[in-house]
Amino acid sequence: MPGRSWLAGLRSRLGAGARADGLGILAFEAATAMSRLVSLHRSLSDAEVRRLRADALRAEGVARLTSTDQALLLRLACGELLADLDRAADAAARLGARCRATDAPPFLRDFDRVYADAKRGRLAQLDATVGFSRGAGKRFREMERHVEATARLYAEMDVLGELEASERRMEQWMRHSGPIPAQSAAPAAKRQAAEPGEKLMRELRAQRHKVRRLMETSLWSVDASKAAKLMAKSVLAVLARISIAFGASVPGLPPLTTVGRGWALGHSSGPLHRAATPDAAALRHSAPIFRQKDDASPVSESIKPSPSTVGGAGMELRYANVISSAETLLAALRPAGDGDEVQQGIDLSRRDALYKMLPVAIRDAVNAKLRESWREQPADEEAAAAARGAVESVLRWLGPMAHDTARWHDERSMERAQRFSMRPRALMVQTLHFADRQKADAAIVDVLVGLSCVCRYDDEQRRLESLDWDE
Repeated sequence: MPGRSWLAGLRSRLGAGARADGLGILAFEAATAMSRLVSLHRSLSDAEVRRLRADALRAEGVARLTSTDQALLLRLACGELLADLDRAADAAARLGARCRATDAPPFLRDFDRVYADAKRGRLAQLDATVGFSRGAGKRFREMERHVEATARLYAEMDVLGELEASERRMEQWMRHSGPIPAQSAAPAAKRQAAEPGEKLMRELRAQRHKVRRLMETSLWSVDASKAAKLMAKSVLAVLARISIAFGASVPGLPPLTTVGRGWALGHSSGPLHRAATPDAAALRHSAPIFRQKDDASPVSESIKPSPSTVGGAGMELRYANVISSAETLLAALRPAGDGDEVQQGIDLSRRDALYKMLPVAIRDAVNAKLRESWREQPADEEAAAAARGAVESVLRWLGPMAHDTARWHDERSMERAQRFSMRPRALMVQTLHFADRQKADAAIVDVLVGLSCVCRYDDEQRRLESLDWDE
């Protein structure tokens, strides 16, 4: 019907069920913010902080392309976590501003100021007045239940929308085709088959009942002040957890002198100690490419990449796709000296797709090195084996960064599968985002030149095999 939105007609189609004073359509925005808070809470667990410090920040790819300065890497990781928390705090503040009930806590209606005060150092005082550390675990479990129920509602409303679209198409078809003649003498099964809309109407009734039930049990029917209070206290709890996890290594975080029971991190995830001196290869391929910001500057500002980085050029996902494609092509090529005839090689179109994917600077560098290597190096088995070994050696540390880059982008998409995800997320410091672009270019060129050598030998072997078959 013109001028009438799907949401405007939702109440008339579903009937009574959801509370009139509930969040309504704002439930999905609230669930997205809650899922981000739960994800941050899980990312700051003892096990995840240990994994970040012991594995992610000490990965060979990070050392070669980003930096070996562990304090800087911690600041980058902390800055991204704070930026995510800022977005959740904005959602809590918007929801709190809608609370006009007299029984709503005063800090909800002015939560943006409260959050700013907490970041400026009043976190411990706010814990004494607001009490965000008490019952924090229970609140996060409650948010998990709300997010799961609201995600199911979102999915079932999608299904309902598809069924209603089918109903509209059927009504249009019936208007243009006329009524179906009645067949009273036909058996019951045939009469049922003669009514094409009966099954659809049953499915519609069942789906509307399911949606009404989910509305009653999800954030759709939760009071705005209750949801805002749950989110606001959880925001402050996550900020306290960040301060505990990173405060000893990252300046600028709010001090927390008093902490509720169970908030302190384990000894194994305490202040990060400087690593032992890295080997010569790591030092040769690595150098700090960021300057430490002033301690008074917001920590979240540190995640803005320099123009000399891959992320600063906006090329991180393209580079990740190139590296992943190179891994796929190398896996499809048989090792030098392997006589297994089951291997069928790779489709030439995949090589062409990889070549077209390359940025101009990398393509020119690859072509120049290929012209030089083809003049000096024959396409024999020994050279192909050496080239394959060199490519595999680089991909062992470059591949994980590419995979984390693709995962980082996928986790921040607005698709349904990721919108309400509560898993710990990949951090930019693990990806190609902060990688020095010149070093990343050099590594990718080495991979592609070595891959070309392996492909050249593989093509030659298949050409010789085809000649043997012809003879």
